[in-house]
Parts: sequence; C-alpha cells; structure tokens
Amino acid sequence: MSVLGVLGVGELADKMVRGLRRSGYSGTILLSPRNAECAALLANECGCRIMESNQAVVDGADTVIIGVRPRGLAGLATQVTLRENQHLVSLMAGISLEQLRAAFPGAKCVRVMLSYAALFNQSTIVICPPDPLAEALLMPLGQLVVLDDESSFELATVAACMNGWFYFLLHDLQQWLSEKGLSAQDARTLVLGNLQDCIARAQYHPEQSLSELGQLIATPGTFTYAGLEVLMHQPVSASWGAACEVVLDGLLTRSKLEAQKPQT
Repeated sequence: MSVLGVLGVGELADKMVRGLRRSGYSGTILLSPRNAECAALLANECGCRIMESNQAVVDGADTVIIGVRPRGLAGLATQVTLRENQHLVSLMAGISLEQLRAAFPGAKCVRVMLSYAALFNQSTIVICPPDPLAEALLMPLGQLVVLDDESSFELATVAACMNGWFYFLLHDLQQWLSEKGLSAQDARTLVLGNLQDCIARAQYHPEQSLSELGQLIATPGTFTYAGLEVLMHQPVSASWGAACEVVLDGLLTRSKLEAQKPQT
C-alpha cells in the first residue's frame, strides 16, 4: 500500500485523513510538523507519523497531498523538491495545474476538491485531470466526479462553495419553524429530513431534471405551489446566481494574475 504524505495539516486535510482511516486505509501516513496540535491529534488517533520537516514528508511518501492555503504555495515550493513523476494531490482552491507544475517541476499534479463530509465518507470528490491513482485513493471518501478540463473544475469549485451556503439557508428555514413554535431539534430534523427526501428522489430519477421533479409536487392548487409562487417573485435565486458569479470571477482572476507574474 502506498505511503501518503500530507503538507498542510488543516481542517480539510484532517477530515480527509480521518475518512481514509475510517474506510480502512492502513497505509503509512506522514504529516508535516506545522500546525502541531492538529498533527499530534492525527498521529495519536489515526496512527500517523509526524516528520521533522516538509522535505522529510516528501522523501518518505509515494503520494503527496498539499492542503496549505493558496497564499502558502510560493513558500512551500522553496522548501521541498518532489521526485520526477511523484504524485502531487492539491487541495488548494484556485491554484491551476500550470502553477502547480511550475512550483513543483516534474511532479504528476492532480487537483482535488472535496468537503468536510469526507470525514464520514460522504463527500463529493472532484478530480482533474483523470488520474487512476488519485481516483482509487479517494473513492472511499464518497462520490467521484472526474473532469477533463480545468474550466469545469473551477465551476466545480463554485459548487463546493454552495456547500457552505446551504447551511445558512437551512438555518433560516429551521429558525422560522422554531419561531412558530417547534422545538429547535424538531425543526432541524424536519428541515434536514425534507432535504434528504429531495436528494434521495433526485438520485432515484436521474432522467428527470430537478425542476421537473419539483413541478410534480408543486402542482397548481397545492400548498406547495402557493409557496412557490411567492418564491418565484423574490430575488433570492438572482442573489444565489450573483454569489456564484463572484466566486467564479475570483477564481479566474487569480489564475490570470498568477499567469502574468514574471518567472524567476
């Protein structure tokens, strides 16, 4: 079984490692020494090894997972040298394959996007470009979406941001029910339960669009339809679209700015 090295032991990398262990991954996992508290917990609870330096992680690993924040890429690139064709799995949003290859010459670079649900092996995992090794490694963490081009991957990054936004929408719905008299726990159960109902039905009927599935419930004369008429005349959907545009523009702008930087 291959040895994994993790550079940047943050929240997302933590969930990823724990999910891998939860799925039965028994290979050696090497951790960078930074973020010592998080690394120590993983070492104690998940049988990982903390190395003395970032380069020691790279030297001992078959596959290197980078979980540092995007602004830390330049500094990290000065600290480590990867072997020719060594696998590099990047969790850094907005950092292109071109940038990764420039920072780590010779490495075989793959971009990955996943969520905190990796901890429970229920994440959506986006991989670009297709890579059998990365796909086999990450498949136990949830459902794979493998993309050929980076423009699609950037859109998938926008979708990943939606993951965080949904919590606030669900909170507002729970709060409304609570204010009307339901206990917070009952309101939470109802909101999450109805969301799960929608997901289950949509997955069972992939041949139908999400709008079609909704229209089968919100038929004229029903209470659902009455509420939908109100929602359709509110600017909520436009706001969500505007939020998506802001994220996508930020991702594309960062890539352009990085590409314009002089090469040293």
